[in-house]
Amino acid sequence: MSTQRESSLELRVGKKFRLGRKIGSGSFGDIYLGTNMTSGEEVAIKLESVKSKHPQLLYESKIYKILNGGLGIPNIRWFGVEGEYNVMVIDLLGPSLENLFDYCGRRFQLKTVLMIADQLISRLEYCHSKNFIHRDVKPDNFLIGLGKRAQICHVIDFGLAKKYRDPKTHQHIPYRENKNLTGTARYVSINTHIGIEQSRRDDLESLGYVFMYFIRGSLPWQGLKANTKKQKYERIMEKKMNTPIEVLCKGYPAEFRAYFEYTRALRFDDKPDYAYLKRLFKELFFRKGFQFDAMFDWTVLNLQNGRRDGSGSTSGAPAAQAAPAALTPVAAQMGAPDQGPSGYDSRGQPVGGNGFMGGAAAGIDPRVRVDPRLQDPRAAVASSGRLYSREDSKEGEYQEMQRMQDLRMQPSSAPSGYGNPGVRDDRLYVAPRMAPAGVDMGESKMSQRQRY
Repeated sequence: MSTQRESSLELRVGKKFRLGRKIGSGSFGDIYLGTNMTSGEEVAIKLESVKSKHPQLLYESKIYKILNGGLGIPNIRWFGVEGEYNVMVIDLLGPSLENLFDYCGRRFQLKTVLMIADQLISRLEYCHSKNFIHRDVKPDNFLIGLGKRAQICHVIDFGLAKKYRDPKTHQHIPYRENKNLTGTARYVSINTHIGIEQSRRDDLESLGYVFMYFIRGSLPWQGLKANTKKQKYERIMEKKMNTPIEVLCKGYPAEFRAYFEYTRALRFDDKPDYAYLKRLFKELFFRKGFQFDAMFDWTVLNLQNGRRDGSGSTSGAPAAQAAPAALTPVAAQMGAPDQGPSGYDSRGQPVGGNGFMGGAAAGIDPRVRVDPRLQDPRAAVASSGRLYSREDSKEGEYQEMQRMQDLRMQPSSAPSGYGNPGVRDDRLYVAPRMAPAGVDMGESKMSQRQRY
């Protein structure tokens, strides 16, 4: 690490942001906690060397700008070059759903899964409406907000996102086969495993695996053993293909099976009926007698821990305004307009703009003792601390250079003042190096990207 980075407390970026301590790192560069010197608000600042063999920040920043303004989309504050670094300043968010899954004992109750499901389907619907598919749907890539936004799930990590249709004509990309796998093996669709070009249906199938992971506690293709990484990935594919939907969803409400039957029946260029998928889970939610109070499993667990520890009262101000104690300095403004009151009425009709979430109890009461795994947003910004890296290769470097050269402005679909990139159709598959200790290689990302 250079002396310049080590003295980060004295650095300024964009004439407005001061760098604090490093909170994450990966092969692409480093992530720092930053402060808006005008408002005092904390932000996340990513630094990437301008000499990087596989530059990604410019590409990712342009996609964030295209998506700007959507509920659950982090707001990019600034992108530019400072000295030897590409710099992106973005909202600081809270823990990922993977972090929270760990905190809750690696299983979510049905109520929490259904509240999450409505939001995550909506996030993908929004991305698709902006002409992009995500291509790496996984729990690590959904983060809750801070403070008033603690009830909102945000989608992050668009380094693998791809434009699937022309923004002017809506002409869909062509059907292709023999494509290299892009994404995370545990969650990718069956069609992705067998080499078919990804489209909207694949994002949604991946999301279904996320739902089953949460409600089951694991997926049948986790923990498989093999002698090589290639064999490992093949075993995951075989197990996934040979696990019938009725077996995957056995013992759980029929709506989960219906979700998979619908998404797997979609044709390559079909527009999914997002409203139908959300309605499946919403009707189940009401039939079970649940209430849209935004009391997620982690909220309940934290309150219970507080009572046991005798460290605080759980009565008083609604927890929707709260976040873990260590996060309270960033609880005020998250850079997006308030969506107002929200939830559903007794007939299941939406009220306000936050999907399932009401205003009653979404966050974590700052007066109670918080589990250390939820104390620090820094690990969450670093995507659960799981840092994967791509192997260097001459061919991979060439492909990445070509991709960046092909970035060009898109018309009209971006907010005023923002440039939209075109997206190169092809991404080279480069086998990842060994994952960090404790991480099942069967879930490693199989693409030329790193985790952050």
